[in-house]
Amino acid sequence: QVQLVESGGGLVQPGGSLRLSCAASGITLDYYAIGWFRQAPGKEREGVSCVSSRDGDTYYADSVKGRFTISRDNAKNTVYLQMNSLKPEDTAVYYCAAIFGFTLPSMDGPHSLWNYWGQGTQVTVSS
Repeated sequence: QVQLVESGGGLVQPGGSLRLSCAASGITLDYYAIGWFRQAPGKEREGVSCVSSRDGDTYYADSVKGRFTISRDNAKNTVYLQMNSLKPEDTAVYYCAAIFGFTLPSMDGPHSLWNYWGQGTQVTVSS
């Protein structure tokens, strides 16, 4: 059974930091790119960042570039999203997802192409 489990969300003040984790079981991340998506209330889910399975190529949405850093530890089967300089507009439920393949996937395509999804973790940025 494949599971992606996100953790690390919470309440943080503007300007603060959080590190999200996405721990995978039932699949080997050597063969899967991992993406982080988020969905704010009343808005569509959007792609935030992703990392390829082997080369470590990365993508960041313009809204988070320079503030968020994605990394992966294949030995631990875990991907991280370090989020710095958080803003209230970063408030959302954050999901990780896995897609089979060795190249950096597009985050603009149908989300149904992603093979597995986690349950999400809430991030709230508020003073």
